[in-house]
Amino acid sequence: MEPEVKEHEASSPKTSPVNNNHSIESNITYSSLSGDLVFVDNEVVEKLTEGLISHYLPDLQHSKLALQELTQNQVILLDTLEQEITKFRECNSLLDINALFTEAKYYHNKLVNIRKEMMMLHEKTTKLKKRALKLQQQKHKEALEREQQREKELERERQLIAKPAKRT
Repeated sequence: MEPEVKEHEASSPKTSPVNNNHSIESNITYSSLSGDLVFVDNEVVEKLTEGLISHYLPDLQHSKLALQELTQNQVILLDTLEQEITKFRECNSLLDINALFTEAKYYHNKLVNIRKEMMMLHEKTTKLKKRALKLQQQKHKEALEREQQREKELERERQLIAKPAKRT
């Protein structure tokens, strides 16, 4: 239960024009705690309040400054952490780039080997085509020679065949 502080009503001696102790009683406040009336001087309340404030205010101001400093440090740490996270992401992307370059080099070497193989196969097919052409020309030559030989033999057989003599 909080204490209630009330000013005197119009009938109180504080506001009475007949009262001689007007200046002393004007500083008095009535307070009710647990149903009992307690008279508290306003000057005492102010001094107690000032004393309480002067006692705790330096610590509170110091705590406020410490909290502000901690908040600033926390902001700095968060910024630093964000920068570090960015660096890690860049490192991971660099690792990914390195992996891509390694993979590209591997496939480039594979392409170079395939190209060499294709050139070698092209040379072999060219040689085989030349050899096939020579063999074909040789077979054609041999066939022509056989044909000529056969014609010569036929001609010779025709000449060997007896010819009837012409009657003159």
